[in-house]
Amino acid sequence: MTTMTAVAPTRSFSIPTHWRARIGYIALLAVLAYLVVLPMIRLQVLAFEDGAAGYKSQYGRYDIAKTLGTTAALAVGSLVIAMVLGTLLAYAASRLPSRLGWLKMIPILPIVMPAVASIVGWAFLLSPGPGYLNVLLRKLPWWSSLDSGPVDVYSVPWIIILTGFGLTSFVYLFVSSGMQNISSEHLEAAQISGSSTIGIFFKVVLPLLRPSLIYGGGIALLLGLGQFTGPLMLGQNSGVKVLTTEMYERVSQSPSDFAAAAAAGSPLVIFGLAVVLIQKGLLGDQSRFVTHGGKSFVNPTGRGTWAAVTIAVFSLFALVLPLIGLIIVSLTPYWSGSLGWDLFTLANYKELFRTNAIVESVITSVVTSIGAVAICIPIGYVIANLLIRGRRYKILGLIGDLITALPMGIPAVIFGVGFLMVYTEPPFILYGTRTVIILVYVVLMLPFAVRMQMTSMLSLGNTYTEASATSGASPLVTTLRIMLPLMRPTIFSAVALIFILLTHEFAASLLVRASTTQVMGTLLYDMWQNGSYPMVAAMALLMTAVTTVGVAIAMIVGGRNVLSKL
Repeated sequence: MTTMTAVAPTRSFSIPTHWRARIGYIALLAVLAYLVVLPMIRLQVLAFEDGAAGYKSQYGRYDIAKTLGTTAALAVGSLVIAMVLGTLLAYAASRLPSRLGWLKMIPILPIVMPAVASIVGWAFLLSPGPGYLNVLLRKLPWWSSLDSGPVDVYSVPWIIILTGFGLTSFVYLFVSSGMQNISSEHLEAAQISGSSTIGIFFKVVLPLLRPSLIYGGGIALLLGLGQFTGPLMLGQNSGVKVLTTEMYERVSQSPSDFAAAAAAGSPLVIFGLAVVLIQKGLLGDQSRFVTHGGKSFVNPTGRGTWAAVTIAVFSLFALVLPLIGLIIVSLTPYWSGSLGWDLFTLANYKELFRTNAIVESVITSVVTSIGAVAICIPIGYVIANLLIRGRRYKILGLIGDLITALPMGIPAVIFGVGFLMVYTEPPFILYGTRTVIILVYVVLMLPFAVRMQMTSMLSLGNTYTEASATSGASPLVTTLRIMLPLMRPTIFSAVALIFILLTHEFAASLLVRASTTQVMGTLLYDMWQNGSYPMVAAMALLMTAVTTVGVAIAMIVGGRNVLSKL
């Protein structure tokens, strides 16, 4: 007789779907917290060690009040310039007739030109002695008796002016985007009531643009507060100091004083977080700024002469003149106020491609930028999806929002110092590698990757995802077949913007680079320090060309309107 033994059925362990998503979000946020938050915490802990020795060293100096004053003046002054010019340009672009619509792209083009290249170009034009524009100005009767000047580009006012020019394009992007959401019915009603163009601008357009102005102004203020390129390149030899350059000096000295560098960056971190909170408080309920109407902000049918002239004048000062300065110096064997046809040569460009260090810097810049883009875009999509559709994960969404917003409020040089300190010791010793450059790039670009894709998701709504889920498609299939094709223009716009910003990146790169791992901007700075001015000019033009090629590829793949969707 055979005895039958009952065998209990085995249970396969499986994680519920909603817990898989939760665990995935937690893991991603943990990695981002390590990258974004840990360097900031380490810096502050170090600044408070030994009885806050870092703060005593930094803020016990006799000249600290002057440094703080210059930092504030740079932030506020550049903000005013950028807000006035950016808003004026956005309004001018909205007044262009259809046949001149292509001019709307011109105020965006200065973003394609690296900040370091623009600064160097203006230095070649307005340096007190050999600056080409100064040489021309001294031929006029008013300044014919001067041996130098009359403009000193190395002074605080001119550093503020050039920084304001650089920030104008960012303000233009925000304001022009808000301008497109204004119903033309409001403008037509104002015109019928007898308001002039100026009257319509101040009485109708500006009040409705309040959200865009507040957000764009906040971003411009933060960028101005954390400015590094202009003060370092132009102010170093003339004794102009701001908090970001003080941080760099503290780390660059021997031995490095990380505690004092961390203390120098603390006001920037606190103020950056405060600006973000103030922005949200001022905006409040944004629905009250929505204009209802059947017609969008359409192009006028007039000649638009004043609008075209306004945009042309801005492009002259923000783009054309610095490019001319760079081209002239790059074609000469040395930088001098005297020019002659016999001086022009292509030797500097030949030297560019014969120098291994320059070729390597271009490769490193492109590879690290592409690597950061490849990491940033997917992370940005996941976090944007968490913020928009993760109603069940409100706490995780709040944490994700805070982590990804931090790099927008904190200057890049602070992250550079933090990464330099964290990744020069165990468990991850990455100093001097391309990996650490990619990681710091990812951190700096997170806000752009998240916000741009989040805006696109908001505009698409939930209809497509709900229909896909109803038909039985998984979240992955919905993403690949529905969301990504619909978001393609926005994604390629994000790719273009991030690539532009990263090939220009200078502040953080200068701190985490090594002599054997240079990007284009840091190598250009070394040339500037060594006085190799013709090579600096040629290198600046090479940086601009690399960025332009990257944007052109993005436009070919993503459509010609990629830049307009930034």
